[in-house]
Amino acid sequence: MSIAADLIRGHTDTIILAQLMHGDSYGYSINRKIQEITQGQYELKEATLYTAFRRLEQSGFILSYWGDENTGARRRYYSITKAGRAYYASLLDAWERSERIIEQLIR
Repeated sequence: MSIAADLIRGHTDTIILAQLMHGDSYGYSINRKIQEITQGQYELKEATLYTAFRRLEQSGFILSYWGDENTGARRRYYSITKAGRAYYASLLDAWERSERIIEQLIR
């Protein structure tokens, strides 16, 4: 059974930044990692992913650069900034508080 998108909507930035905390990466690889972590139960739609990248970059939370692969098409890589790390920490804190409140409400 796949995860209901409504449960995750609003946490796209947190999910992407969490992946970038492990190192620079490109869109397809990030989405594959999300699928792997969730055992195929969740993936970001391409439009959602790249809209989030633009938003995060415009806000100064990530930087992008072109890779120098010698095979096929060039890839745009994303790197989390110092401001992005702080933003991720605040998003994670908000998530943890929300998780506790929701747990109290539904149990």
